[in-house]
Amino acid sequence: MLLIYTGNGKGKTSACVGQVVRAFGQGLRVAFGQFMKKDGQAGEQKVLSELLGARFLASGAGFFRNVADYPRHREKAEALLGWAKKKLDEGVDLLVLDEILYALGHDLVRREEVENLVGRCAAQDCHLVLSGRGAPDWLVEMADIVSDIREVKHIHAQGGPARPGIEF
Repeated sequence: MLLIYTGNGKGKTSACVGQVVRAFGQGLRVAFGQFMKKDGQAGEQKVLSELLGARFLASGAGFFRNVADYPRHREKAEALLGWAKKKLDEGVDLLVLDEILYALGHDLVRREEVENLVGRCAAQDCHLVLSGRGAPDWLVEMADIVSDIREVKHIHAQGGPARPGIEF
């Protein structure tokens, strides 16, 4: 199955982590990769690293804000795509690629690379979970399950700071 968590609301990564816990609890072999996010940046990374070991990788360079940084961000994205393919070769049952849609939206990951992953996962009977803002229509059409997480209210809009354990 192809599952997508998208939208402007908070909770896409949390949904991915919940999917990992559910799958892991059913004995599935799980791999979880994070685009954009640097290792040690978010609270879930410590738990996922302990739970999944080498089947967890956060290899991002931070959020993409400056076009001059494109080569470094693209290199990090290519490395994570390579890691994901290796995990597929090792035979995982569930592959989660958090923030890949953000990377796709900034051309750090290309459509054909995502389509290739979707095809490989389907051929290997591996469930694929993709997250991030701005899921394109072509990918939504391919998906089996799509959750659009919308923001109703967020403290950040009132000038509140990001808080450890809540936003990261």
